Amino acid sequence: MKPLMTEKAVMMIERDNTLVFQVSMIKQKEEIKKEIESLFKVQIKSMRTLVRKNKKYVYVKLKGDTLAIDVASKLGLM
Repeated sequence: MKPLMTEKAVMMIERDNTLVFQVSMIKQKEEIKKEIESLFKVQIKSMRTLVRKNKKYVYVKLKGDTLAIDVASKLGLM
């Protein structure tokens, strides 16, 4: 799993409290959710996945009390 830092991803962090990751094609949503919640100690409000050009992306919207920009800062992305 690796975080994405594109213009769109940064805009989603600021506007929608959403993080974007590129994940393995074989991982299921529940596995991804557990991994993110345990790694970053956050609560996930919703998740969406996208498969494009043989790559899988996951959009993770965090619950209101946790800010995505704080998590991105801890990762060194912002």
